[in-house]
Amino acid sequence: MEWVVALLLGMMVGGGGVFLYLKTTSNTSLLNAQKTAQKIIADSEKEAETLKKEKLIEAQEEIFDHKQRLEQEYDNRQQQMKKVEAELDEREMEVDSKVEMVSKKEREIQLFERKLKEKETYVQEKSAELNRLVTEELHKLEELSGLTREEAKNLLLKDMEAEARDEGGKITQNILEQARVEANRRAREIVVQAIQQISAEQSVEATVSVVTLPNDDMKGRIIGREGRNIRAFELITGVDVIIDDTPEIVVLSSYNSYRREIAKMALEKLITDGRIHPARIEEVMEKTAVEMKESLREIGEQTLLDLGIHGVAPELVEILGKLKYRTSYGQNVLNHCKEVAHLAGIMAAELGLDARLAKRAGILHDIGKGVDVHTESNHALLGGEILRKYNEHPVVINAAEAHHEDREPASPITLLVAAADHISGSRPGARRESLESFITRMHQLEEIAQDCEGVEKSYAIQAGREVRVIVETNKVDDNKARDMARDIAKKIQMSIEFPGQIKVSVIREFRAHSYAT
Repeated sequence: MEWVVALLLGMMVGGGGVFLYLKTTSNTSLLNAQKTAQKIIADSEKEAETLKKEKLIEAQEEIFDHKQRLEQEYDNRQQQMKKVEAELDEREMEVDSKVEMVSKKEREIQLFERKLKEKETYVQEKSAELNRLVTEELHKLEELSGLTREEAKNLLLKDMEAEARDEGGKITQNILEQARVEANRRAREIVVQAIQQISAEQSVEATVSVVTLPNDDMKGRIIGREGRNIRAFELITGVDVIIDDTPEIVVLSSYNSYRREIAKMALEKLITDGRIHPARIEEVMEKTAVEMKESLREIGEQTLLDLGIHGVAPELVEILGKLKYRTSYGQNVLNHCKEVAHLAGIMAAELGLDARLAKRAGILHDIGKGVDVHTESNHALLGGEILRKYNEHPVVINAAEAHHEDREPASPITLLVAAADHISGSRPGARRESLESFITRMHQLEEIAQDCEGVEKSYAIQAGREVRVIVETNKVDDNKARDMARDIAKKIQMSIEFPGQIKVSVIREFRAHSYAT
């Protein structure tokens, strides 16, 4: 029991010691915290004071700057006000000067009006006196003549009217006669001047083209083994190839000059290349046809450039270039159109009309002859349809349609184009009827063959003594090809008058292709 008491006493003594130690330590920490807090507060107050002074200085600087700007703005406003005041003073002086001038003018006008009134009064007085004198004289005349004033006036008017009618009729007749004579003389003069300024050569187009060979051995290569090359060339181009004893020359014959030109270019390329066989001939012909189309565009553009004509549709330019390979009664159509354009332009300039529009109408008046589409319309109406399609000028359209009197002329330029067309076509040696008839017959032969179903191409060759018809293999068999040849021959016999006989050859060729890889 005693040891328990002793233990409790020990514990009490220990707990009190611990308590005293903790209390002492706590007081010390509290004092330290208070010192630290006081130091922080003191530092914060110093920092706040410093920040306050800095902000005060910044505010003072900003106020100073603002004051400076306001003073500068005030000075500027003062200068502007002075400038405006000076301008107002100057304008006020100008207004005063003008007011003074107006006042002076008003005084002058008043003086002028006063003088005018005085003169008006004087004139009225003199007019009254003159009327009185005239009345007195009229009374004296009436007494002497025995006629009243009205009767004398009517008699005088009748005599003057009869005399004026007689004199007017004579003058009118003389004027009309002089105008008629002068118009005829002037028209002849204009036409003669226009013709004198145009010196276009008149050359009749041939139906053959000559190709020069480097040597006579080339003739054998053109003919090919058993004639396969020359047959392929004639089949693809639709042109006759004439090889005779003439040295180093091959002749191409066709009524169609456009087709003949393509064949000539292709043959020249084949001769230069040296490789001549059916496949190569077909390849070169396709490339040459594309090049020829581009050449047509260049020919048309150059023609328009020479005439100073712009703004023509590209499609019309290409058709215009194709006219170089068209003939009308043996006359080259493009040269004819150029001549018509020059003639119409010169005559229009002489008459004070639009020369450029007249040239444009002249160069495009035969555009219908450059189209391969065969319709019932003649070339004049067909040309009008083409020009209307490409939004050409109404005068140009009317000139194309009316230059052969298929339409009524709607403009003086249309009449000039028609006159120029007649002048160009009626020159000695310009045209030849027989060639035109021949070309028409050749066209008819090809059209009859082309109308049959399954025909791919048709060519009239041998001066119209043979028609070669190339058909589509998948549409026409051998039996149908024989029937087609017979039918075409009958149609030709019924539709066309021709000397001798015409051979119809229907060609059906089958090609098989394969590739080794």
